[in-house]
Amino acid sequence: MNKLSPRACGLAFGILWSAGVMMMGLVSIVSPWARPFVNVLSVMYVGYSSSVSGIFIGILWGFVDAFIGGWVFAWLYNKFVK
Repeated sequence: MNKLSPRACGLAFGILWSAGVMMMGLVSIVSPWARPFVNVLSVMYVGYSSSVSGIFIGILWGFVDAFIGGWVFAWLYNKFVK
C-alpha cells in the first residue's frame, strides 16, 4: 500500500483552503452574498474580514488551519493503512 506524505498533504490542503478563503474575502468586498461566510470564519480566524488586510490575515489562518488538518489526515491514513 502507498503512504501519504503528511507534509505534502498538509501543503496541498493549506494552499487549497487559503485560496478559497482569499477568494471568498475578495468576493465579499464587491458582493454581499459572501459576507455571511466571511462572518462565520471571522469567529475562528481572528482578524479575518472583508478588507485587504483582513483577507491576508484570513489567508494565514486558513493555511495554518488546513495544513494541520491535512497533516493529521495523512498521518491517520498512514496509521490505518498498516
